[in-house]
Amino acid sequence: MGGGGRVSSEAMFTGTAVFDLLLPGDSRSLKAKRSYVRPIVAALRRFEVSAAEVGALDLHGRAQIAVAVVAAEAGHVREVLDSCERLVAGRPEVELLSVRQRLHGVDD
Repeated sequence: MGGGGRVSSEAMFTGTAVFDLLLPGDSRSLKAKRSYVRPIVAALRRFEVSAAEVGALDLHGRAQIAVAVVAAEAGHVREVLDSCERLVAGRPEVELLSVRQRLHGVDD
């Protein structure tokens, strides 16, 4: 950091969301599973979040995708996570079974 500036940790919020997905019946191989997961992860990254498949790696008909975002305002974090959820929920090729969102502030 140049100029001797200091960043206040009070102005930082992080948020995470984990999406549990049921994939179509034809996702019985790793290649088929990737054909569903990769486009979703790519679409989520357009929201400038970190996104990756994080769970159910050994289950062909299921996937867990997580996103993480950092912002100076809690409201912006919530907006981004909600937009990500709407995107995943709107994908006709998968069924969104559950979503777990968490917001972390300076006191966490």
